[in-house]
Amino acid sequence: MSRIRDRIDGYRDRVVNSTTDLFAHAPYPLANTLEYRGDPGLCGPESVTWPVIGDAAAFVGGIRALLIQAAHPEVVAGVSEHSRYQEDPLGRLSRTSAYVTATSFGAMPEVEAAVAVVRGAHRPVRGTSHRERPYSAGAPALAAWVHNALTDSFLEAFQVYGPRRLHTSEADRFVEEQTAIGRLLGADPTPATAAGLASWIADHPELGDSPGLVETVGFIRNPPLPWHVKLPYRLMYVAAIATLPDRVRRILGVRKAPGAVMTGRLLIGALRWALGSSPSWHISLVRVGAPVPDGLFRQALPTEGRIDEDGSMRGLES
Repeated sequence: MSRIRDRIDGYRDRVVNSTTDLFAHAPYPLANTLEYRGDPGLCGPESVTWPVIGDAAAFVGGIRALLIQAAHPEVVAGVSEHSRYQEDPLGRLSRTSAYVTATSFGAMPEVEAAVAVVRGAHRPVRGTSHRERPYSAGAPALAAWVHNALTDSFLEAFQVYGPRRLHTSEADRFVEEQTAIGRLLGADPTPATAAGLASWIADHPELGDSPGLVETVGFIRNPPLPWHVKLPYRLMYVAAIATLPDRVRRILGVRKAPGAVMTGRLLIGALRWALGSSPSWHISLVRVGAPVPDGLFRQALPTEGRIDEDGSMRGLES
């Protein structure tokens, strides 16, 4: 029996290391979070945000958000012309993860620092799209598309692949909590309900094909990841496509694969078993002095000897 358990533990450790190494290419945003004892940040322990962002389904949500963002010609033009995502995909992934982690789980100084970094990075992102429309990443409408795509995607991924389905009131609370983040970024509009947000995404009048769309979707489909995570990533990509609005799928030129939802649920369930919930959620509960539920977390706290000298993490899913 002990040999079987050792093998299971070894498998779980490999899954944890393989997954978390993908997010270890940027400084961990909550490295000093215990210095802000009692600070709940924007969301707090009673929020819907912490369990939604802290679940393994958020992996699918992140991929879905990138796909949705690519359907807006001016947004994807900014990414194509100003981002280094093809040269440093894991760095961009880690930085995006760090932003979501900080704004969702961080104390207010950590939230404000993350927002300042993003706003600073967006400031020089300006240009003209293929349809001769000027764009600026800091413009309220484009910031809204990026922010709302993230909110809608994390919510929809949780509703489809999470451990349970949120009630309508809970989904609306999640959107309301995320709206507070969007306001800090200058995003406008930010729909007030989950249903309103889903409709805003699905029916947005500015979406369409663009030169950057094909390139971006192709990269999201097959990024240069380590070989041992290519298959699970591909399954998550297919699972993300299955949750997209029909109109967005048509614009992106992708199709829902048979069995994608069932396969996605099995995969995310396995990741949930191996990873547990986010250790960033765990350390945030510790920061505010809230009870830590039994059996929810499997990884070590982020402060337990896992921070390198440059502030980046070793083997931690944020």
